[in-house]
Amino acid sequence: MPQGMVSLAFFANPARFMAVSRWLAPILGLCAALALIVGLKMSLGAPDDYQQGDTVKIFFVHVPAALTGMFAYACLAAASFFGLVFRHSLADAAAKACAPIGAAFTGLALITGSLWGRPMWGAWWVWDARLTSVLVLFLLYLGYMALHAALDDEAKAARAAAILALVGAINLPIIHYSVVWWNSLHQGETIFAGKLAPVYLGPFLVMWVGYTLLFIALWLVRTRTEVWRRRAGAQALAAAT
Repeated sequence: MPQGMVSLAFFANPARFMAVSRWLAPILGLCAALALIVGLKMSLGAPDDYQQGDTVKIFFVHVPAALTGMFAYACLAAASFFGLVFRHSLADAAAKACAPIGAAFTGLALITGSLWGRPMWGAWWVWDARLTSVLVLFLLYLGYMALHAALDDEAKAARAAAILALVGAINLPIIHYSVVWWNSLHQGETIFAGKLAPVYLGPFLVMWVGYTLLFIALWLVRTRTEVWRRRAGAQALAAAT
C-alpha cells in the first residue's frame, strides 16, 4: 500500500481519531485564542490608512473570515469526496460537522464586508462579482445543511449532500479570480500579490492563523460530537431490536 494511503488510513480510523482529537482540540483552541488576542491587539494598534482612515481595521476581521470560509468549504468538499467514494463514515461525519462552521465564517465575511463597503462605496451591498460569489458560497453551505436535514435516511442524505458539496466547489476558483475576470468594485489581489504594506501584513497573518486554528478546533469538536451522536443512535437502535 502506498505511504500516502497508509497515512490516510491511520488518521481515518474513528477510534484513533477520537483518541487524538480529545487532546488536540483544546490545544488548538487555546492556540487560537492566544493568536486572536494578539492579532486583535496588533490590529487595533495598526495605523489608519491615508484613504480609508480607521475603517481599514475591518480588514483584519473581514479578510481572514473570508479566507477561512473558503478553506472550510475546501475541507467540506474533500471530506465529502472521501465519504462519497470510499463510503467512510468518519468522512461523512466530518463533512456534516464542517458546514455550520464554514457558514458562520462566511456569514461573518459578508457582514463585515457590508460594514466596510458602506463608507467606501456608499452602499451596504452591490452585486459585485466577488461579493456575489461569496454570497453563493454562503448559500451552498445553507443548501448543504438543508439537504442533510430534509432526508430521513442518513446515508442517502450524506450522498446527496456530498454531491452538492463537490459541485459547489467550482465556486472557490470563481471567488478567487472574480476580481481578475470581471470589472469589480472590490479591490484587486493584494495579499498574495505582495502588495500589502508590512505594517498591515503582520496583524493580518496573526489573525488568519487564529481564525484557521479556531476553525480546526471547532471542526474537531463538532466531528467528535457527530461521532458520539451516531454511536448513541446505533446503540439505541440495537437495544430496540
